[in-house]
Amino acid sequence: MPRYLLSIYQPDGPVPEPEVLNKIMADLDVLNQEMRDAGAWVFTGGLHPASTSTVVRVNDGVVLTTDGPFTEAKEHVGGLWVIEASDLDAALGWGRKAAQATTLPIEVRPFAGYRD
Repeated sequence: MPRYLLSIYQPDGPVPEPEVLNKIMADLDVLNQEMRDAGAWVFTGGLHPASTSTVVRVNDGVVLTTDGPFTEAKEHVGGLWVIEASDLDAALGWGRKAAQATTLPIEVRPFAGYRD
């Protein structure tokens, strides 16, 4: 079955107030369980802020590391799911549910050449 990456795009800035964040976390627990029950869930994880990133790159054969995100932006990937879905339409269905649960944009992308 094809696998898809569902990326959560989170704005930089403070964490939402507890009454907002608690509802989102509860909705995510429900969504994750629904994905497991449907056999779609493979993996999920949240990320620390983009400011904690380190970029590793090669320049003229020399490996360089720099602190901070790869690109400067107002929002970054804040978390992700790897799911299995029969097709893009099914993956987009999970993306819609994820957007409703997180209240944030979700990017849905297929893994290249992956089939179980």
